[in-house]
Amino acid sequence: MAGQLNPQLLLAVPLAPLAGAAIAGLFGTKFFGNLVGRKTSHTVTILGVLIALIISVQTLLQVIDGATFNGTLYTWMTVGGVKLEIGFLVDSLTAMMMCVVTFVSLMVHIYTIGYMKDDEGYNRFFAYISLFTFSMLMLVMSNNFLQLFFGWEAVGLVSYLLIGFWYTRPTAIFANMKAFLVNRVGDFGFILGIGLLLAYSGSMNYTEVFAQSGALAQLTLPGSDWMLLTVACICLFIGAMGKSAQFPLHVWLPDSMEGPTPISALIHAATMVTAGIFMVTRMSPLFELSDTALSFILIIGSITALFMGFLGVIQTDIKRVVAYSTLSQLGYMTVALGASAYSVAVFHLMTHAFFKALLFLGAGSVIIGLHHDQDMRNMGGLRKYMPITWITSLVGSLALIGTPFFSGFYSKDSIIEAAHASTLFGSGFAYFAVLASVFVTAFYSFRMYFMVFHGEERFGKAHDDHHGHDQHAAYAANDAHASHGAHDAHGVHDDHHDEEEHEHHGLAPGQKPQESPWVVTLPLILLAIPSAIIGFFAIEPMLFGTFFKNVIFVNEAHHAMEELRNDFHGPAGMVAHAFSSAPLWLAIAGVASAYYCYMVNPRLPAAIKQKFLPIFTLLDNKYYMDKFNDVVFAGGARMLGRGLWNAGDRGLIDGLVVNGSAKAVNWFSKITRLWQSGYIYHYAFVMIIGVLGFLVWFMPFPFAK
Repeated sequence: MAGQLNPQLLLAVPLAPLAGAAIAGLFGTKFFGNLVGRKTSHTVTILGVLIALIISVQTLLQVIDGATFNGTLYTWMTVGGVKLEIGFLVDSLTAMMMCVVTFVSLMVHIYTIGYMKDDEGYNRFFAYISLFTFSMLMLVMSNNFLQLFFGWEAVGLVSYLLIGFWYTRPTAIFANMKAFLVNRVGDFGFILGIGLLLAYSGSMNYTEVFAQSGALAQLTLPGSDWMLLTVACICLFIGAMGKSAQFPLHVWLPDSMEGPTPISALIHAATMVTAGIFMVTRMSPLFELSDTALSFILIIGSITALFMGFLGVIQTDIKRVVAYSTLSQLGYMTVALGASAYSVAVFHLMTHAFFKALLFLGAGSVIIGLHHDQDMRNMGGLRKYMPITWITSLVGSLALIGTPFFSGFYSKDSIIEAAHASTLFGSGFAYFAVLASVFVTAFYSFRMYFMVFHGEERFGKAHDDHHGHDQHAAYAANDAHASHGAHDAHGVHDDHHDEEEHEHHGLAPGQKPQESPWVVTLPLILLAIPSAIIGFFAIEPMLFGTFFKNVIFVNEAHHAMEELRNDFHGPAGMVAHAFSSAPLWLAIAGVASAYYCYMVNPRLPAAIKQKFLPIFTLLDNKYYMDKFNDVVFAGGARMLGRGLWNAGDRGLIDGLVVNGSAKAVNWFSKITRLWQSGYIYHYAFVMIIGVLGFLVWFMPFPFAK
């Protein structure tokens, strides 16, 4: 039955993780003298997230029955009629996001007990991930742009702390600064979009702004003929490009692998990178009124989906393969947004959160088993040593490539169909990009799977013998990643100790890997379950039912969802139809190609690499985006800085103000020194001149009137 949700209970959802973060972060660190130990720190943070999850699930069930909440909890200030408030908007979109965020966060918290057990910053890490969860919950639960921006910036700030968690590493410090700066570029666009909407609607409340969307659509930006709403929506989406790592603001995400693996799962699966997708979906009443903005979103998403997938093909670091997979899948979600299939984008966001968290945590389990070696060329044959990690990683990989009945199949195929049904500018390229990405995704996913879990055992061998082996040489020739691969695998690693203690990573010669402890494998099993089944049960209510009724708005002129609805004949019928459509066969071809290249004929990739060396070099350098940014933006900033230093600091401040004033005083002193002669009549003359000066200056002459 419909009703009003309890605001006090809703308030406990973000505050419970915040309380856990405060206890672990203050009393569990040197800040207050390490008053609580490791057990207390992980207990209070896990308890906080568990409370948030229980209330979130309860809220979702009530929302399904028709209950909602949209209200202000606290008014911070009122400025010229604009209210700055803290408030919640809890509907089906919010409730679903709350459940995904808290569930994945809980799995990551439990997993962290095993993964970070030897790390000195154990308590600090738990404080950070709980604070991250609080920030994301504040973002998704907000009912106004002020609170949205607070959550938006808070997840950016905490991600900076987490990516640079091992702050003694230069690479980690570089990575977190890069993430912070790139996100500030996107956030500049985001705040401009919010400012435009505030200036012309006079409100920061979602409901009040959406109510004026029709009037806003009639306005143009002053001094131009551009639609105001188009400019505002593109500015908002630039913010999403930063947070959700869309081309060309994607460059921070692969480098964020410098953080510990649990945070890679949290950032890349359920929280930070999905914030942009959530925001555009929430703003559907605005975006639907601008076809130009939707086309822009469609094209950006297409480029990200296809070209970031290519980069995953040549990676040798197990975490970077999954990271580029995240970029590609975010591109898929963005394509769905551009095609006005918002519910499909959010559906893929949900399914992706489970299987991507599973893949990241599975990669972390492999890294633990191999004593912090991340290079896939040093793996192989792990299936019999780590059976739980193997089977759960296989489930995650099958879901990722869109295997029928697995969760990724339903959301991914729906995105492809939505792109095909769209008639917006750029939809043709979008359809090609997401279709081609199916093959690419299947290839790099199962390349990783075969290199890690099957084939020859390449771990626990003497370094020289190992790298001299014929099959390994074939892998190395194909996959040597100049800038990251071998360096990441043997130099900068997911380790828990000082660099001096970890000059060598990996198993000792003759040593065998072991399955990870239960605190690591239990989250893998719990994440594998929704990765396998949730798509089957959720597709009908989320895409074609009333789950998002009155939450997501689609313009009548955009027919993609209508066509999907007409073609849908149940989840089982969708599987039957898949056998006569291109995506499934492209996925099968990708898996078969990976099997042949890395199991049957491992010398073939090396030959292909030599044949297409320029393309490999282009991919190896990540399309030279980092170098472009370094030369153009960083170089431009350095030139501007040098110019300001020379002209402003040296020329104006030092030259004119500081040295100029000193020279003026010196000149004046030289003049006045001439009167310091020691003769009384010189002093009397100066006094008379001074008195005359005062008389002239202050005497009111009659003719002055």
